[in-house]
Amino acid sequence: MQTAHINGIDLAFQDSGGKGPVVILSHGFLMDHTMFDAQVAALKSTHRVITWDERGFGGTLATGDFTYWDSANDVLGLMDHLGIESAVIGGMSQGGFLSLRVALTAPSRVKALILLDTQAGTEDPATVEPYNQLHAAWVEHGAVAVQDVIASLILGPGEWPEWFAKWGAMVPDQFTKAFNCLMHRDDITERLGEITCPALIVHGTADVAISMEKAEVLRDRIAGPTTLVPIDGGPHAANMTHSEPVNKAIVQFLAALD
Repeated sequence: MQTAHINGIDLAFQDSGGKGPVVILSHGFLMDHTMFDAQVAALKSTHRVITWDERGFGGTLATGDFTYWDSANDVLGLMDHLGIESAVIGGMSQGGFLSLRVALTAPSRVKALILLDTQAGTEDPATVEPYNQLHAAWVEHGAVAVQDVIASLILGPGEWPEWFAKWGAMVPDQFTKAFNCLMHRDDITERLGEITCPALIVHGTADVAISMEKAEVLRDRIAGPTTLVPIDGGPHAANMTHSEPVNKAIVQFLAALD
């Protein structure tokens, strides 16, 4: 991992290198850059792939409260640091939240968007109190108290000891700052028509955290040419559990851009 001082924080990132077109991928809530290992492996022979740890996760500490607009500016700052004028910007869940905001903040620097199991709106009212309860239980009792529930929301069935270990090592203050960002984000649905670049939307049909209907809103409201690819049986982190069909969709999308 490399580190760059950007927007007052030390941002940890990984750069596959090479001279191919640049793809920058932003991870989901409670994840880190490693969630894209399968995508990096599939793309690094043809593209320069950059992944990074967002504020509060992995190797990047949140020094204060922040929003996804701040995270969008972190991407742009990283691009400046690396001398990248434009790139394909992509992300999963909260990584998609911030990627949409990159496109709204600096449209000339976004060649295309890759939106994985994400949306433009806020949390459904019915989920707010259960999520607040999860947060409270985590802070009071540690991640072990809620890790199975969280894994079922993000990763689906299975054993996830690596992620349980990472969640258990998280500092509660960092989790709280990131959680507040997630829960208090603004709704940018009405601004999707400002986005005119090509967009690939990939969404698991078994995603219980963000419904397929939210993906369809992105498809219908983004002004640029947009493709929605459903991943049969895919959970919220379909790019991890169903990497083969997700990678196929991404490779085909990027090939059409070049």
